[in-house]
Amino acid sequence: MKILDNSDKHLLPILPEIISKKLGKNSDKFRFIGGGSFGRVYKAVLSDGKTIAVKAYRVQGSQYEEAQQLKLLSGNTSVKMPEVLFTYEDEATAILAMSFCPGQNVLNPTFLFKSKEKKKKFAQDVISGMLQWHSVTNDKFGSLENPIYDSWYEYYRKEKQEPWLAALKELSNNGKFSKKKLQLLIEATELFNNLPEEKRKPVLIHADLNIMNIMADTKTLELTAFIDPCGSIWADKEYDLFQLRNMWGDAYGLYETYKSNSEMSEFSDFRVAYYASMHEAAMRLKGGLIMPLWEDLNNARLKKEMKKLKEKM
Repeated sequence: MKILDNSDKHLLPILPEIISKKLGKNSDKFRFIGGGSFGRVYKAVLSDGKTIAVKAYRVQGSQYEEAQQLKLLSGNTSVKMPEVLFTYEDEATAILAMSFCPGQNVLNPTFLFKSKEKKKKFAQDVISGMLQWHSVTNDKFGSLENPIYDSWYEYYRKEKQEPWLAALKELSNNGKFSKKKLQLLIEATELFNNLPEEKRKPVLIHADLNIMNIMADTKTLELTAFIDPCGSIWADKEYDLFQLRNMWGDAYGLYETYKSNSEMSEFSDFRVAYYASMHEAAMRLKGGLIMPLWEDLNNARLKKEMKKLKEKM
């Protein structure tokens, strides 16, 4: 996998030409406004005064995947999402341009000082918008364009669990992944695979709705937008929930609010913790940035849920 250069040094000289070519408008004002595991986002002001967001990716093809996801997700929630303006690629660059959404992402720690009432309303609004996606069902589990699996467990094992664990074992053998962490995932996988699968409809999921991808008004904490889907698929709805607890999502009560608004499986807390640890470890395989702190926090939660599950069984 080729990792693209999405640094300021590479991008800032070429973005004005790309925008002019695709939109027929000039732009010479760019400001970096944030980034995640797979890309960096710039705020750009066009010659007509319009503001847009321009995202540069680390992996080629990601721009087309996110564009597809944005179009489907935005049509199935009342929460504002970015409108796709154009996609672009050359051998060294992968770009998605979108409409600019107001507010700031709630990773900003100043939001933590808002009142309990504002946090409660914010969480309820987020979950209400999320549940609109989860009301959109399909006959099969899998990719948005070609879902083929009758069972969620079948999909998850074949497309994620088995290839991820095989690749992580290879990394561990080469000294690039902790053997202790690998052993935790192997033990958790055995527990996961032995749980009864509950019958669920495939639903539309965002797959990356953590606090970096939820926008709010800085003064009121009013929800303003959802952004940056990553890996949207037709899935068990619980697979969309581990990101709600990522970073300091629990400070807003997002996961608990979801649980109080939707029926959950008997072993949902363990499953969600398992999905989180597996996903974070698998970032090593996708060209994403590794966040050791979040990985350690996820693994600590997984250990607690494994202990509770063993006591229950």
